[in-house]
Amino acid sequence: AWVALASGHMASFDRSKCSGPLNGPDATGQHCPEGWTFYPEPLPQMKGVDYPGSAESSYYTWVDQFNTLGLGENIPINTGNESEGLLVLKDGEWVVLRVPYPMGFYTKWMDGRIDDPDAGWKGRGIWATISTRTPFHMEGGKGTTSKVYHFQMRPDPLAY
Repeated sequence: AWVALASGHMASFDRSKCSGPLNGPDATGQHCPEGWTFYPEPLPQMKGVDYPGSAESSYYTWVDQFNTLGLGENIPINTGNESEGLLVLKDGEWVVLRVPYPMGFYTKWMDGRIDDPDAGWKGRGIWATISTRTPFHMEGGKGTTSKVYHFQMRPDPLAY
């Protein structure tokens, strides 16, 4: 299981790492700290906070089960609310998919689609919305509406 935490972490829980009971009256929910792994999100930590983590406040974790983004199967992705993008955890390393324009990308939703599995990177991708409640406060000002973004991973920057 994967989850976004308010501490500025993405966390995974693997039940197979548990040494204690998994069922019955002794399985209280607090009995398996060894099942958790924490990954600090790739933003600085808040000033004066001494424990690991970051100032990120991801809302949601989505798992790309079918390689719709092109980085592999079962890759977890957090909504990078403070980093204005998507935070992808690939093999323990962060890939940040930042939206440079308009400033203020803040999503609470994403989903993937493979429209043409034979079209390579062009036939697949992740879709996410700007989910702010006040789009008129974003770059663009009054009249700015919500948008849907399509994220795709090219094999190299010049691929067409």
